[in-house]
Amino acid sequence: MTVERVEYLEPGESDPAENWANLYLPTGDHADGSVPLVTIIHGGGWESRFGAEQFDEMARDLADRGLAVYNVEYRRYGTGGGWPTTFRDVARALDHVPALADAHPELSIDDELVIGHSAGAQLAVWGGTRHKLDDDEVGSKPAFVPSRVASISGPLDMRYAVDHGNGRVIKQILGGTPDQVPDHYESVDPIQNLDPALPVILFHGLADDDVDPENARRYATALRAAGGNPELNLFDGETHTSLVHRKSPAYWKIVERLEDVARARLEELRDQ
Repeated sequence: MTVERVEYLEPGESDPAENWANLYLPTGDHADGSVPLVTIIHGGGWESRFGAEQFDEMARDLADRGLAVYNVEYRRYGTGGGWPTTFRDVARALDHVPALADAHPELSIDDELVIGHSAGAQLAVWGGTRHKLDDDEVGSKPAFVPSRVASISGPLDMRYAVDHGNGRVIKQILGGTPDQVPDHYESVDPIQNLDPALPVILFHGLADDDVDPENARRYATALRAAGGNPELNLFDGETHTSLVHRKSPAYWKIVERLEDVARARLEELRDQ
């Protein structure tokens, strides 16, 4: 495979140390539009101590299976991020996807999958519903919307998560509690921005002490009630981070399922 550095913001509006992505391209020659593109958004509590390098292994494992992978870095709390910069960065990174296809005609972006882990899962699922935002909300009027998303260990009900283990980091990134900044939560909380037409694949470890697995259950229940058809995968004995490490058998099951989802027709995912 080859790995190409991408800058998704224009000079003067970005921090070159933070606003970049690595594009992993599978080896060989490929016909136009034949290589599915997968975007990865890393987690880490939206904080600067964690970065995109966490997902180099998963990106390589997916690229080894013939997929292209766009592994995104963005400004987090501590590196110029926070409200609304972190969310605007991720929105702009997703809006850069058509430019990737222009530069690499072999990429297929019509059925693009966005994957996120932990805080990145919140960003990924929100990224799949930005077209439903009001014009004055951060991330609205997207130039690109993925057709499917996957959450690994994500805090997808942010109001619930504030009171169940994630209060410090959520209040830090959104600028307050749900009572103090309700509009911030309404804009980016996945459970408040449901799209029944969007296939959402959920993975969560039942031994996760960092993000309560109830987040995944609550989101799945809400999406079903709204007419959606989420896929909920819960793993006994798996923790918050074990699901994204090669040493866990669950990791390889997730990688296999992600490949299947990336290659599936949209109708198959909606009807599963």
